[in-house]
Order: sequence, then structure tokens, then C-alpha cells
Amino acid sequence: MAVRAIVVYPHPVLTTPTREVETVDDDLRALVNDMIETMRAERGVGLAANQVGQSVRLMVVDVSAGEDPEALTVLVNPRVVETSGRQNGEEGCLSFPGIFENITRPQRVVVEATRLDGQSVRVEGEDFFARALLHEIDHLDGIVFLQRMSPLKRRLVQRQIRRLKQAGQWPESVMPDATASTEG
Repeated sequence: MAVRAIVVYPHPVLTTPTREVETVDDDLRALVNDMIETMRAERGVGLAANQVGQSVRLMVVDVSAGEDPEALTVLVNPRVVETSGRQNGEEGCLSFPGIFENITRPQRVVVEATRLDGQSVRVEGEDFFARALLHEIDHLDGIVFLQRMSPLKRRLVQRQIRRLKQAGQWPESVMPDATASTEG
């Protein structure tokens, strides 16, 4: 397993819809292991494959941030089949270092996907788990959380990023600290 660099906005891989995974094989499993290690090294709760530069419909979510091994969810070719309710809460994104904004999302979501063993799975999420699932599926659809902000907030964040880039303080990518991994 290896920690991978996280792609940072506005890299085009983040705003381009990913392609379906055709085969679950050892290469895909290795990518999943790298994504888990990368997510945990950054203390994230989710990571989509395009955030590590791989344009495939693959995501990992762990709302326990590595504290509960049973909380890890790996989904291949996920798609939202149902949503309900509404919640508003703060979100951050590993591809937008240091940016946090309130985002409105459904309270509950049902996702259908494939597991790494090739079996179909139906995952239901509520509250924070629903938010994490939807955030990562957005990534796979080429949607970044900036697009979920109000037009005013979006302009303010884009201006902030432009200023940081001009000052040389906005990275092209983020290399997580592998020694900070919470994996046990």
C-alpha cells in the first residue's frame, strides 16, 4: 500500500465525470488500498478515485476516520437511487485544502454499487454518512462541492483560491503524511 498525492482544484480530473469500472481485479484492489491509506493519512472521511488522479467510479468512505474498522465502505460504480429529507452542514474536501463551507444535501440516501468481491450492494445512509456518500459520488460525477455552494459563496471561495494561487500558497497537489495514518 502507498499514500498517493491528492489532486487539488482546479485540476480537470476533478470536474470530469469518471468512467465505469469494467473489471474488479488486483490492480483495482491495490488502488483501493492506496486510497484508504491516503484518506486516513489526511484524516479524511471519504475519497474518490479521481482525487488521486484515477478517473474511475470508485470511492471509499469511513465516517469514523479509521476508528471503527466496520465503518469502512468501498463502492465500485456507485449510483444514487433514492434521496429524501434535507440537511445543512459544514463540508470540507481534501481537494480544497483549508476550505470549509455549509452545504445543503439530502438527509438520507440509498446507493447501489458493486463491492470488491463483485457482488451488488445497496447502501443506505443518513445524516453525516449520507453527506459523505453524496460528496464522493459528486466527485465521481465531476461535481466539486464548490458547485453546491450559493453563487455568492462560490464567488468568494473562487476569489480566495485565486489569491492563494497568486501568492504561491495554493498547491497543485497535496502529499499526505504517511506517518499520520490512523490505520491499525
